[in-house]
Amino acid sequence: MGERLKLILCICVSVLAFLDIGTASKIGICYGRNADNLPSPSKVSELIQHLNIKFVRIYDANIDVLKAFANTGIELMIGVPNADLLAFAQFQSNVDTWLRNSILPYYPTTKITSISVGLEVTEAPDNATGLLLPAMRNIHTALKKSGLDKKIKISSSHSLAILSRSFPPSSATFSKKHSAFLKPMLEFLVENESPFMIDLYPYYAYRDNAEKVQLEYALFESSSQVVDPATGLLYSNMFDAQLDAIYFALTAMNFKTVKVMVTESGWPSKGSVKETAATPDNALAYNTNLIRHVIGDPGTPAKPGEEIDVYLFSLFNENRKPGIESERNWGMYYANGTSVYALDFTGESTVPVSPSNSSTGTTSPGPSSSPGNNGNSTVIGGGGGGIRKWCVASSQASVTELQTALDWACGPGNVDCSAVQPDQPCFEPDTVLSHASYAFNTYYQKSGANSSDCSFGGVSVEVDKDPSYGNCLYMIAPSTDGMNRTMAGNITGNITAIDSPMASPSSSSDGYRQMVVSVAVSVLLPSFVVSLSLW
Repeated sequence: MGERLKLILCICVSVLAFLDIGTASKIGICYGRNADNLPSPSKVSELIQHLNIKFVRIYDANIDVLKAFANTGIELMIGVPNADLLAFAQFQSNVDTWLRNSILPYYPTTKITSISVGLEVTEAPDNATGLLLPAMRNIHTALKKSGLDKKIKISSSHSLAILSRSFPPSSATFSKKHSAFLKPMLEFLVENESPFMIDLYPYYAYRDNAEKVQLEYALFESSSQVVDPATGLLYSNMFDAQLDAIYFALTAMNFKTVKVMVTESGWPSKGSVKETAATPDNALAYNTNLIRHVIGDPGTPAKPGEEIDVYLFSLFNENRKPGIESERNWGMYYANGTSVYALDFTGESTVPVSPSNSSTGTTSPGPSSSPGNNGNSTVIGGGGGGIRKWCVASSQASVTELQTALDWACGPGNVDCSAVQPDQPCFEPDTVLSHASYAFNTYYQKSGANSSDCSFGGVSVEVDKDPSYGNCLYMIAPSTDGMNRTMAGNITGNITAIDSPMASPSSSSDGYRQMVVSVAVSVLLPSFVVSLSLW
């Protein structure tokens, strides 16, 4: 009987392992803090929980942040900055002290699951590649002393520039100048079952090669495919091509089994004059399509069905970052907590957010969806002889009501509210009334300037006097047909309200996985048990 039980258990384990339960791809968010006037870590933790995001990357081990995520169940990837690599590589005692003071007091209440050592070290000005592996080994030693070496993974994130070439994907190889540290680092990852971390940005590939790369290809919206001539594999988007380039480069170095994790990917909402593709519309399109691609679990052409874990970059715009304008505008939220654009983290909804179908279950503060004035809407602008009108916030409304409507306009309403941010032309006067007026009017004009587009829950009014002042210019629709819409009108169908659940079990991939597991457990395993009992 004992032998039969052992055989039954062995078969059960084998079947469940074959089904690969619980390996759905994951979407996380990068929480950088290189900005002024960000919400407190506790407020950020509340926001992330509200969005139902379960995986967060931070770039250090800030105590306030670690405390803020205690008892949330959110898995944290913490970072070791490049500036700390020398100290971590030189002396084990430095790492032991760091672990004792910065990690152990908060673990496991705060669910730290991985440590990213260094940030794109091959691109750092001081090239700290020689320090990377010694630092990683010392961290592993410190974790092992505390019994955490199997619970917290150690790796390092890299940029795509670590490759000497990335296209076609099958010919991708790592740059020879990095081979001295790369091979032993990969051996370390294999020994500790840690992933190879890579930051992928199709935006840069498009920006720097716009004459060769189609925008639609970078945004997951291409109707055509790119062929890898060596393998015949077909690529419908840049992200898959970049990720497969990493897979092929690892295979070329005989590290085919190393798992790959995408630790940053995103699209900027604003850029310099020459960065014409850096818009809120494109940022929304890229991130929405990336989420859908990942949670659909298709894998890549080279690795179909492969689990892909991706961290979206980034939660907030970071105004202190150096470089060109786009470097400061990768966030989904402004520093004051309002949305740059409203992203659906489920990747499932195709229903536009509006007052009549908002998934919040409450009355939206946005404009009414029903025709106003018995359908007699005012036609504005152009040379058509219509009355020019603007929509502004009512001075009779309460600050709370205005703030709610402002949040809707800058979020689900898809209004670009960058002009009312600090140091921008419409920031002053810094009042909710002024900021709401700018946002309401922008929505009103882009929606066609109909009276029904200027309700906002009764906290706005139409005026016939231009509210522009100084360098703050209020939009006025240039067309006479009331249909001056931008690309946002085509993309809003991909977003839902902010409190939608993330990666819900209702997704097709999860439903299929649950069905297979259910059949296996309820039919296959009992059959094995019965057969063995008769044996």
